[in-house]
Amino acid sequence: MKRIMGVINLINEPDRLEELTFGRCLASVPFGGRYRLVDFPLSNMVNSGIEDVAVFTHHKYRSLMDHLGSGKEWDLDRKRGGLFVLPSVLDIPSGVSKGDLFQFFSHRDYFYRGRQEYVLVSRSHIVCNIDYRRVLERHEETGADITCVYYESDDDDDAIYRKLEVGPDGRVTAMQDRTGRLDSRNVSMEMYLMSKELLLDIVETCLAQGDDHLVRDGIMKNLHRLKFYGYKHEGYTGIVNTIQSYYRHSMKLLDPEVLRELFFRGAPIYTKVKDEPPTKYKETAVVHNALIANGCVVDGRVENSILSRGVKVHPGATVRNCILMQNCEIGENVVLENAILDKDVYIDRERVLSGAPTAPFIAAKKKVI
Repeated sequence: MKRIMGVINLINEPDRLEELTFGRCLASVPFGGRYRLVDFPLSNMVNSGIEDVAVFTHHKYRSLMDHLGSGKEWDLDRKRGGLFVLPSVLDIPSGVSKGDLFQFFSHRDYFYRGRQEYVLVSRSHIVCNIDYRRVLERHEETGADITCVYYESDDDDDAIYRKLEVGPDGRVTAMQDRTGRLDSRNVSMEMYLMSKELLLDIVETCLAQGDDHLVRDGIMKNLHRLKFYGYKHEGYTGIVNTIQSYYRHSMKLLDPEVLRELFFRGAPIYTKVKDEPPTKYKETAVVHNALIANGCVVDGRVENSILSRGVKVHPGATVRNCILMQNCEIGENVVLENAILDKDVYIDRERVLSGAPTAPFIAAKKKVI
């Protein structure tokens, strides 16, 4: 897989995570107690043998850079190649960042200097465990110009996505946003494999015509001209770019079958390592079906919930169907249900806070209730 260079494209990602992305980009949103969303595409690329990965940032990427660091956890801290974090180039007069093709053009040296033949462009908000070597095999078998990875969604998918119509031979014949009339359950995973030469041609041609979005302008408008094929991913897939999809796919991690498929059956998912002591369960602790990271202190009741590092649950508190991020503290006799708490949230004693599964209660970072 030294023939492929990776691109994690954060430019203009669809994002409706409300309070969770007030101070961070979508890629750095915590997921599953220990991970960030960007860990999944980055680990998938590394596990597939891709040695050069560029992260095209957009905005609010301070926490992302802190998380990625030099790329050591993903074995990308190398003298040649490895991890590249490329900042966004802003349109100074209007203060608005342009589309991804403009960003690719601004950092075209990354593509020119690479010796790889192919480019794999991926988004950061797709939770899955995939081997891209099979995608390359399919790409070369079909003689495709572009290969798009897709999956068959369920009826209750509430994320923002694009639908595909795929023919019997695997060729994509139509592509629309979710709001379109296309009747198809095939959903794009926003992973596109193409030759570097074709990508650079799309960049220059679209920009010359005043267009600057890879999928909307470079692919969807030229679908009839391109050999555009699909590769169906059969494993678990979660598109996480709305509060509802974030909550739903996080809760699915409490299903042992989903947890095993994402983290244990395939290649490992890597993340930034933090040394914390094991979780301490005190005498009054009651825990059922929970995913709890290290460094927590549990002295209350926790049911069907996900606790990140350093969370404290005091005596008499009940945490049910919740996602608690790092260093949250739940006071005595608190009842918390169907909630998402960002980092460092403190809930004083005797409080009762409840949301709904379709509209969970959300507390922003460092909020005191």
